[in-house]
Amino acid sequence: MGGMTTAGFTTLDLVVLSLYLGGVTLWGAWLGRAQKGGTDYFLGNRDLPWWAVGLSVVATETSTLTFLSIPGVSYLGTLAFLQLTLGYLAGRIVVSLVLLPAYYRGEIATAYTLLERRFGTGTRRFTSAIFQVTRLLADSVRLFATAIPLALITGWPYSLSIAVIGLLTLVYTYFGGIRAVVWVDVVQMALYMVGAAVALVVLQTLIPGGWGAALSSAAEAGKLTWLDFSPDITIPYTFWAGLLGGGFLSMASHGTDQLIVQRLLTCRDLKSAQTALVGSGFAVIVQFALFLMVGIGLWAFYEGRAFAQSDAIFATFIIEALPPGVTGLLIAGVFAAAMSSLSSSINALASASAYDFWAPLAKREGDEFALLRAGRVFTLIWAMLLIGAAILYIPMSEGSAAVEVALTIASLVYGGLLGAFFLGIVDPRANQPGIITGMVVGIGTVTALWVTSTWVVERVLVGWPWFVLLGTVVTMAVGALGSRVADAKGFTSRPGGSG
Repeated sequence: MGGMTTAGFTTLDLVVLSLYLGGVTLWGAWLGRAQKGGTDYFLGNRDLPWWAVGLSVVATETSTLTFLSIPGVSYLGTLAFLQLTLGYLAGRIVVSLVLLPAYYRGEIATAYTLLERRFGTGTRRFTSAIFQVTRLLADSVRLFATAIPLALITGWPYSLSIAVIGLLTLVYTYFGGIRAVVWVDVVQMALYMVGAAVALVVLQTLIPGGWGAALSSAAEAGKLTWLDFSPDITIPYTFWAGLLGGGFLSMASHGTDQLIVQRLLTCRDLKSAQTALVGSGFAVIVQFALFLMVGIGLWAFYEGRAFAQSDAIFATFIIEALPPGVTGLLIAGVFAAAMSSLSSSINALASASAYDFWAPLAKREGDEFALLRAGRVFTLIWAMLLIGAAILYIPMSEGSAAVEVALTIASLVYGGLLGAFFLGIVDPRANQPGIITGMVVGIGTVTALWVTSTWVVERVLVGWPWFVLLGTVVTMAVGALGSRVADAKGFTSRPGGSG
């Protein structure tokens, strides 16, 4: 699958895009000039302001998938995806009250240190490994989504486009660490939000009758519906799936995923972290609404025309319909979205590798300089793995929205992670053998359900937003039972042990 050339990208657009890519890469690298150890490289010396962290959280979790995929979701369907944001906000509130206080008791470097204190080293390594595999798979899909517009512009094959984006992001992530990731995220989020707003303004001028006509025709077609109270669990976007499924997804992603927890640990204190987290929930609602409306406008502009890939709809509009200079700005917004997500993923994966595996095994847990050097090595390794996995995804991408693919992949394991954290809080008898057994069964159950739906019966049995809730319940039930069986048979291990 190769790229498609177009005459819509002018010299002015190329200048705008090049200035952005060069400027942000050099600035990000410069931000890391004073780093002296692992705490600075991975946690920003725990002194970053809450508002910057909150914007970084939003940029990290929605990024390219929001920019390219969400307009495609409403183009093909309705505004029903917005129901998920209700759960996203509710889940953040729970995390800020339940899990964040635990993270701020003592010097914790990764989310999985908390599980080690409760259950033992084996649990920490097992959950960290799950995070790393899941993040590799989900974020490689995100990276692929960003190669679409670059391939449209240049005519390059997707593999080369992926490599260029990945290598540029690697430069500032390698040198700048988490401080560069957060501050560049702030700029990048502002850029792609401006880009979306510009698209809305341009659509007003291009659609006959403007937004008034677009909304009228969309309403007649039922595309402005956003609330669906159906109890049918096979429908992915309903009020109940959004509130409960989205809530559990948000609790897992923002309470147990190192990608987000690492951001929150860079805040100066617990109150700042809570403010950053809950504030990001409100920002996400606004952001999703904005990009869903872009999709409605595109539907009116293209009059429902069919596209081979839903993720290519907005990218095609940017290249073909926008005036010179504006196209470059919007493409820079796509890159901003991609690079914010990718840089966050690379740094979070490197921190989990360094703190959860390398430092304990190498007996270098207190060696700040050694952690810094190891962190940069792991940064290189994970960047290469993400680029490679994104290239491998190319042949599987036909007809699927990257946002749904990435969220589904993450949802398969999030229930297992969230169940482990919750069980550690509510069940004093929970132990390491029981927790690991519960996670294996919980993740296995959801994965088996997804595989059966996708390849065996070839129809939706349970909508993906329910996966985290289902996985959490199974993990907690099996984990509680397994803990008691292990305790009765004398198989429990002490926290801090390797058993």
